[in-house]
Formats: sequence, structure tokens, C-alpha cells
Amino acid sequence: MVEPPRRQLAPLWHTVLLVLLLVGFSALGARSTSHLTGREARVPMYIGTIIWEWLLLGYVWIGLRLRRVRLRDVIAGRWATAADFFRDIAIAIGFMIIALFVLGVLGKMLGLAGKAQASEAKRIFGFLVPRTRTEVVLWIAVSATAGFCEEVIFRGYLQQQLKLLFRNTAAGVVLSAVLFGMSHGYEGGKRMVLIAVYGAMFGLLALWRKSLRPGMFAHAIYDSMSGVLMRKLT
Repeated sequence: MVEPPRRQLAPLWHTVLLVLLLVGFSALGARSTSHLTGREARVPMYIGTIIWEWLLLGYVWIGLRLRRVRLRDVIAGRWATAADFFRDIAIAIGFMIIALFVLGVLGKMLGLAGKAQASEAKRIFGFLVPRTRTEVVLWIAVSATAGFCEEVIFRGYLQQQLKLLFRNTAAGVVLSAVLFGMSHGYEGGKRMVLIAVYGAMFGLLALWRKSLRPGMFAHAIYDSMSGVLMRKLT
């Protein structure tokens, strides 16, 4: 990760506007996506999500450039050998196993386990599940985009920026994780809490590895597998 500079990664107004965009569009999504059903809705929704993620990343890139911070310095990490690459893959897989266990326990504590809750989840997320081969390919593209863009936005930019603003590492991890949860408004309150914890785990992984790369792999693989698994179960 970027070594803490004496000033923020981007101007304060840039960060405030990004937060407003994330929260505002999350609230809008919570109201609108539940009305989307059928194949005709999923394809444009997937494509729209990919475009939106890259637009947000572009906005982050502009903020970084205003302070002459390079995107690759925010991502950090370097693959000098093939072993470095496969090490990050192994770390990502190990992280996913731990995350699944933690989120499973927390889900039970929040009352998100059981047949009734599973049926409710199918009802809520059914419109998201890819059904055709084309939709599966697009879902994987969405997952890869989320893995890259969201890790840069939340763990690369926001986590470090908030850490610098509050001069506290824990504040950066916690606040960026809360914003990560809030950006998934369509999933409902309890699942937003679950996602915030998930985001905090990604934040700790980034701190430990001093790189976003393992988290990017884990994020993309987890999202891809979730869609494919939901397709099999529904």
C-alpha cells in the first residue's frame, strides 16, 4: 500500500462527493432493483453495473492525479516471479475460506440462516441470478470488475484517505467498511451489516499484505462463485 504521505490522497471535496455518490446511488438501487425481473432486465443491468464501476474508478483516478498519486502505488504489491502470483492466489483462497466461516457465523447471529431466510434471499436476489450462458459470462465480467474496481475504491482510496484524514488506521478500516456495507442498499439492513464486516476483513487483508492484489482475487472469485452457485440452487 502507499506509505502515508503528509497530505491526503485526494482533495477533501473529492472524497465527500464520492461518499455522496456511493450512498445516494445505493439508496436509489434499493428502491429500483427490486422491480427488475426477467432476462431482459438482467443483461442491461449487468452491463450498466460494469460501466458504473469503471466510471467510479475513473473518478477516483482523477482525484489521485490531482495530488499526483499513481493508481499502481495505491494497489501496490509486485509480481517479480510466478511464485509471487500464485502466492497471492493461495492467500485469496485461504481468505475466502476464513471469510465464509466468519460470515456464516455472523449470519446465524443476525437471523439470516434457516429455510425461511433462504427463501427470502431467493425472492430478493432472484432478479440478479444469471440464467443463460450469456448471462453467466456477463456475471463473471461483473464479478471481475467488482474485484478490481471496488478494492481500489474502498480499500485502496477510501481506507487510506480516511486513515490520513483521521490519522488513525482503525478509523480507515472501519469507516471504509461501513461505506462498503452502505453501498449495497438493495440487500437490506442485516445483509449490509454482513457486507460491512466482509469489507473490514478485506481491509485487514490489505493492511497485512500491503497490497490490494490478494483481495482483488478473493473478491472476484467469491462474487463469481456466488452467482454460479445461486444459479444452481434457484
